[in-house]
Amino acid sequence: MATESTRSRRAGAFDIRLIIALLIGVYGVVLTVMGAGFTSDEDLNKADGLNINLWAGIGMLVFTALFVLWALVRPLKVDEPESAEGADTSGE
Repeated sequence: MATESTRSRRAGAFDIRLIIALLIGVYGVVLTVMGAGFTSDEDLNKADGLNINLWAGIGMLVFTALFVLWALVRPLKVDEPESAEGADTSGE
């Protein structure tokens, strides 16, 4: 009987997976741009010839895509109780 008195809706923009994806995605874009355009030979020598900024940025963008896909495929459902008809909801 409890399921009859509740409705469910999607969490939408307040889904924590989307917030995490946004933060990781911003860092991923910054690292990818820095790795692709602003890496010097000195930086490459420090990292033993590996462009770590580029690869870390690409990894973060893949992680972001997976999180967004997860949030779209399996959205969170938020149960909200229905208010009873004629009930006083003013809190007095």
